[in-house]
Amino acid sequence: MTITKSYETIFILTPVLSEEQAKEAVDNYRKLIKEHEGKITNEEHWGLRKLAYPIQKKSTGFYHVLQFNAPTTIVKELEIAYQRDERILRYLTVTLDKHALAYLEKRKERFGKKEPKKEPAI
Repeated sequence: MTITKSYETIFILTPVLSEEQAKEAVDNYRKLIKEHEGKITNEEHWGLRKLAYPIQKKSTGFYHVLQFNAPTTIVKELEIAYQRDERILRYLTVTLDKHALAYLEKRKERFGKKEPKKEPAI
């Protein structure tokens, strides 16, 4: 019996990518999650944003968030894929507890189908 949990992963793509290349990278991670019997519950593209500090001499990056339910083995597979991908500057995957899930539900209701208001990219 496989145990499934709720996860959220956020990753920052290098800013030198075109919009099409960034979309392709995100599609690869969506596909990886689905291949491991995961189900994406929410997705947010925050666009090009300024980084808090330079990473690999870059001051901006494309932010993307995926929330999904999947077996526990997915985290290791995702992290290996992130480490091998030169387009990824940083990544973080966390398990969502019941409080985080409740917050996300309230946030979805509050914003409806619209994306949350975003700060303009600098």
